[in-house]
Amino acid sequence: MDTVEIGIIGMGDMGRLYATKMRDAGWKKVNVCDRPENYDKLHKELEGSGLNVLRDGHLVSRRSDFIIYSVEAAFIDKVVEQYGSSTKIGSIVAGQTSVKAPEKAAFEKHLPQDTYIISCHSMHGPKVDPTGQPLILIQHRAPDEKLRLVERIMACFKSNFVYLTYEEHDTVTANTQAVTHAAFLSMGTAWSCSNQYPWESERYPGGIETVKINICLRIYSAKWHVYAGLALLNPAAKTQVRQFAQSCTDLFKLMVAEREEELMERVFAARKKVFGWEKEEESNSIISRTGTKVERKPILMSDKLLDRFHMAARKATSHSETGDLSTAAPSPIPPNSHLSLLAIVDCWSSLGINPYDHLDLAATPIFRMWIGVCEYLFRSPERLRGACHAAAKDHSFRADDTEFVIASRGWAQTVQFGNFDSYERRFEETRGFFEHRFQEAGAVGAEMLKVVLAS
Repeated sequence: MDTVEIGIIGMGDMGRLYATKMRDAGWKKVNVCDRPENYDKLHKELEGSGLNVLRDGHLVSRRSDFIIYSVEAAFIDKVVEQYGSSTKIGSIVAGQTSVKAPEKAAFEKHLPQDTYIISCHSMHGPKVDPTGQPLILIQHRAPDEKLRLVERIMACFKSNFVYLTYEEHDTVTANTQAVTHAAFLSMGTAWSCSNQYPWESERYPGGIETVKINICLRIYSAKWHVYAGLALLNPAAKTQVRQFAQSCTDLFKLMVAEREEELMERVFAARKKVFGWEKEEESNSIISRTGTKVERKPILMSDKLLDRFHMAARKATSHSETGDLSTAAPSPIPPNSHLSLLAIVDCWSSLGINPYDHLDLAATPIFRMWIGVCEYLFRSPERLRGACHAAAKDHSFRADDTEFVIASRGWAQTVQFGNFDSYERRFEETRGFFEHRFQEAGAVGAEMLKVVLAS
């Protein structure tokens, strides 16, 4: 810890998390930098922090034994091209990007052959406690002894190491995030186009609706580039987002034609294929990657748990003078087509994706909730039939579903075009609609996440 020097190029949220965690763990020489124009500000901010602030990546690279590029995937090639030639002989280089194909190409192209490559990816955001979360390590070009050093350095996160290749990483992240990102991005866009805050509407009262709303807001409260790289630079993600929009469209056509029986057949076929549930009663088992049934406790455990968040949502958004709603009984939950959740599972079914394959391997905390909310709807045949009936016969949500389908196709086109500017504009427009309500609605989401992770 006194002699090994660690370098971090890029001091965004994750770069800062890595730097402070390593410093606090006792590593004495942690060298950091951001863009050269940010040097003076960063140096002043971190003066006396125990971090060694340098002007640029050349100065970090030439002296550090373990170097982490903590930059956006869209810029990884440019940054590695700029600083890679200064990499110290025999040092280990890693990247903290969410999509690895561009990172792998950049490292292989621009790093000297006398350096090692062991990359990483913490599968959580900068505000989530890394303890127990998946931390992917990719031993791409290095002997085992170098991997042991990286493990020693990364031990300060108290995360669970997951060992993958670059290609496996991108498949896992696409399967665990692409479809669900698209669903909740579309959900937010639809609500903003309808000019409604859903937690204020009687049509979205508590329970499963609270989960959907808070997942959506957690996405939009983050920075746009966190999701853009995964969607635009990962070929597997593009395929999935396109299929998700197609699933939305196909299901919506059945809804507006009021072909309830055909809709029911398609939805229950997806239920069987994705979850392996054939019997009418609720099941506590799912199909594993080997094709066998294994027992698994529900992620969102019960109606009682979701009712708890119903109460919390009412307390958080109430403007009553007393504010005492802790003992109030929840209002009856009206029928809802849940098109977004039906389309997620239909998409998984169409692409042959089993979301549970990667749940324990490398899923983010939010992805557990994504699977959980889909699982909650599909676990109960009665609940699922109710959604199908509402979709075909109850027009209360028809306008919202129309906006959702339009939004999903718009996001799919943005992803297919691969244009970061277009993605940013679409994201920021929706974010601006919700931005001044993030704190109000986020309190429920934070509590809900704690409960789900502890379950």
